Amino acid sequence: MIDYGEALDLQWGLARSRMAGDISDLLILLEHPPTITLGLGGSRENLLLDKGSLEKQGVAFYEVERGGDVTYHGPGQLVGYPILDLRDHGQDIHVYLRKLEEVIILSLTRFGIRSGRREGLTGVWLEDKKIASIGIHVGRWVSWHGFALNVNTDLSYFDLIVPCGIKGVKMTSMANLLGREVPIEEVENLIVTNFGIVFEAAMREVSLRDVLIA
Repeated sequence: MIDYGEALDLQWGLARSRMAGDISDLLILLEHPPTITLGLGGSRENLLLDKGSLEKQGVAFYEVERGGDVTYHGPGQLVGYPILDLRDHGQDIHVYLRKLEEVIILSLTRFGIRSGRREGLTGVWLEDKKIASIGIHVGRWVSWHGFALNVNTDLSYFDLIVPCGIKGVKMTSMANLLGREVPIEEVENLIVTNFGIVFEAAMREVSLRDVLIA
């Protein structure tokens, strides 16, 4: 569980290090306290409460440089921030987005959840319901920001926004679909495995301390 602002500073630093070639590709997996973020292409009209009202409810708010509109992060949601040099992964942002979706789709399949894509929209869907959101930023072909998969997420927080700026969209979670709480560590392990498969990468766990020292 990491404060969103702290994680944002961490990403900026790691992205600069990746650009300089000081570190290898990374996949950071974490959770955030209740937070709403608005992307570059987003509209404040999709934020149904002002910043002050959100703070009174214990929800932080950030405007960030990722693509996409407004979304929610919170406990029970697995957030992934890949810090990748996309020159080693096809150098195509649209292909990169589809690969992130594929990682999540494959992982959900192991739980018997059949998900997919919706034409013209980013993210992972079950017909008209959205279970994972994706928003990235790329600078000098290095990516940061990433994806958010609703595992045991309290979906009521999405009532504070128009999720992803799409009117009428309904958000769902793995727990909601399965009718039980899902061990987030199990989901994390599947995401790591499938990330390695989709991106043809040898995955190994490293401590944040070791990365920062590097």
